[in-house]
Amino acid sequence: MMEVNNELYNNAKSWPFEEAKKLVSRVKRLNKNEVILETGYGPSGLPHIGTFGEVLRTTLVMNAFRKLMPEVKSKLYVFSDDSDGLRKVPTNVPNQEMLMNYLEMPLTSVPDPFDKYESFAHHNNAMLMRFLDSFHFEYEFKSSTEMYKSGVFNSCLKNILEHFEEIMNIMLPSLRAERQKTYSPILPISPVSHKVLQVPVEEINLNNYSIVYTNPDTNKKEEISVLNGNCKLQWKADWGMRWVALGIDYEMNGKDLIDSFKLSSKICKVIGGTPPENLTYELFLDEEGRKISKSKGNGLSIDEWLKYAPEESLAYYMFQAPKRAKKLYFDVIPSAMDSYIDEINNYNNNTNKLDTTVFHIHNGNPPKYNGILKFSLLLNLVQACNTNDENILMQFISKYLHNPSNDTIDFMKKLARYAIAYYNDFVSNTRHFEIPNETQVDALISLKESLNKINGNVESDVLQNIIFEIGKKYYPNNIKEWFISLYKILFGANSGPKMGSFISLYGIENTIKLIDSKIERVQ
Repeated sequence: MMEVNNELYNNAKSWPFEEAKKLVSRVKRLNKNEVILETGYGPSGLPHIGTFGEVLRTTLVMNAFRKLMPEVKSKLYVFSDDSDGLRKVPTNVPNQEMLMNYLEMPLTSVPDPFDKYESFAHHNNAMLMRFLDSFHFEYEFKSSTEMYKSGVFNSCLKNILEHFEEIMNIMLPSLRAERQKTYSPILPISPVSHKVLQVPVEEINLNNYSIVYTNPDTNKKEEISVLNGNCKLQWKADWGMRWVALGIDYEMNGKDLIDSFKLSSKICKVIGGTPPENLTYELFLDEEGRKISKSKGNGLSIDEWLKYAPEESLAYYMFQAPKRAKKLYFDVIPSAMDSYIDEINNYNNNTNKLDTTVFHIHNGNPPKYNGILKFSLLLNLVQACNTNDENILMQFISKYLHNPSNDTIDFMKKLARYAIAYYNDFVSNTRHFEIPNETQVDALISLKESLNKINGNVESDVLQNIIFEIGKKYYPNNIKEWFISLYKILFGANSGPKMGSFISLYGIENTIKLIDSKIERVQ
């Protein structure tokens, strides 16, 4: 029996380790020497960020398992259900009229509306692999079309046919009455129209593993082999069959597939398999709280997120609380970035590193940045400097950093570019600067005078205390109002960075000039 890292097993409590412990139990129970994890993807539309999230999360489980049982081999399959029929035309792709002519045809037989690849499925598969490769995921890509046509699934397809009635008895109670009349777990692909046909099976021939059905293209009975890609399975049967054929030990799914997982598990057992270990995660939502969809293109794409923040922030966001629904829109980016920075800055002081997010998303080796600045702070620096020049931002940033490493400087340069892009596209048009009233003017003058008295460099905490003391004088009953007024007057926003940190970054002289520009508006 392979050894388990018991110290890690007993002490690590974060969700990837808890999921990996399920695999440890499975290895012991089934006496396995290899673990295979899978994540599925339907290329009926452009891959969205939710697909990336599932691959990332499954990878985190695989990495955690490798730490618990390092002697047991493990690998991840990214499976594309590209033999599925095109059910509807996505709204976010070109040449939609052309695609209408290919409804119900296997996705690998649908032309690429972008005219770049062999088919629509090949285009979407390539997009997904490009994203995964850019994040250096370790995976093996599996194409449903290739699996069917090459005969990899033949043995299991024979098994499905032999247990046809048992599978029908599993599926029929879950269907509407009208669907029960036409349902079949095996779907022939018409030799006439090449469509995936949703027709009932009328006869089964186990001698040559074929089925008889009435082809709607010809209105005649036809016999067709279920092997070598002549047929495909309805997806619930396909899912259960795939677990057996590929030896899948772990697969997670969204909560919308809870019932599907149960049915596929029953089918898996009928054909002699053991259903994989499973985590059900909550769905990803768009700005309006709707489930994100490949066909609608709502929510964020991976490219869109990576235009405004580095990949670490996306991984950080995806890690958090997989059993809670997540809004995937532009306004979540700054907070995700700031949370990542907080955890990186505090990592060495954390006594429980194993359960931190950065431990997992960097596979136990997070970068050694020292004192990197928050994204929200940089956004206010962009506004205060009124610049699109990252070099100007770096002049301020470099003065703030204490003995930065080259990696720290490189990361901050990258972050400065992202902050400029995000500010220009999402923040600049939302700023509404408040004109200070008499009390606010007096408080600002007091702050300016206090800053003028400072000689040399001071720590941001000292500056924060100065601001706090002025607030107690002018806002004795509600000091929070003082800070909100600073944000509204100086930044045109209801919230902002820690003011001491901002002044330390922007500089006392520049901050005094900024205060003067606001006071001048009422004088």
